[in-house]
Amino acid sequence: MAKLINIGFGNGVNSDKILAVVSPDAAPVKRMVTRAKEAGLIIDATQGRRTKAVIILEGGSILLSALQPETVSRRFNADYAGKDDREEAEEEHE
Repeated sequence: MAKLINIGFGNGVNSDKILAVVSPDAAPVKRMVTRAKEAGLIIDATQGRRTKAVIILEGGSILLSALQPETVSRRFNADYAGKDDREEAEEEHE
């Protein structure tokens, strides 16, 4: 069953469409993002903040998030359910 995963700042992504969540620091990931920008396949959900996670979606689209990859993965796995809202807000502003 598909769920929307909060990727920060009121944005969500269909959990059934996520293939991978990776850090943007590696050179191959940077190349992938550059190529996706050229092809018009980037969805920027960072709200002007630094990209901390690159979410690769089915169909070749790439989603940029200002949340840490670990945070997105935790939300995907629903392990964050008992977490205090203040802690999540602090992570979004890191």
